[in-house]
Amino acid sequence: MKSKHLILLVFPCVIAACNSDYIIKPRGYFKIELPKKNYQNFDKTGYPYSFEYPTYGTVIKDSLFFEKKTENPYWINIDFPQFRSRIHISYKNIGKNNFDSLVNDAFTMSYKQHTYKASAIDPKPFTTPNGIEGIFFTLRGNTATANQFFVTDTTKHFLRGALYFEATPNEDSLRPVNEFLKKDLEHLINTIRWK
Repeated sequence: MKSKHLILLVFPCVIAACNSDYIIKPRGYFKIELPKKNYQNFDKTGYPYSFEYPTYGTVIKDSLFFEKKTENPYWINIDFPQFRSRIHISYKNIGKNNFDSLVNDAFTMSYKQHTYKASAIDPKPFTTPNGIEGIFFTLRGNTATANQFFVTDTTKHFLRGALYFEATPNEDSLRPVNEFLKKDLEHLINTIRWK
């Protein structure tokens, strides 16, 4: 008798469970803890530039460029290990290089190397509060870098920067960190001073 009652109770539950609709869940990403924005000064003796960079970043001297020694000792990287990202900063003295060639190289690095993956490339000219001019490139799509820039005084100094991630490019999943670090790039650019 008890087993009949048990079957009568379980059977409707099994039938009801089989008829429920399946709901597709949207793809989710891990929550990323973003630190509070604080900045420190990069003003090393002998360097022809200075700027402010985030306290959660570490400046490392860049010694190799594609397995070759860097062109000059002023190339640095700002590493963000918690985001697996890095800002590559290269500096060139215009007196030793042709200004037009440096500008063309900056455009080539933004366009030629990323055109096949980028859905859009938006170059925006700017002038910093310190009177330094440059162009900020915003790349959309699954590109290796979404943010690049160069600044110059057109006579002596030319500095180029690009933010890269140590991850497979995915615009959607990288967007929160990209937008967060883009504000740091803008702060860095606005605080650049030539020496």
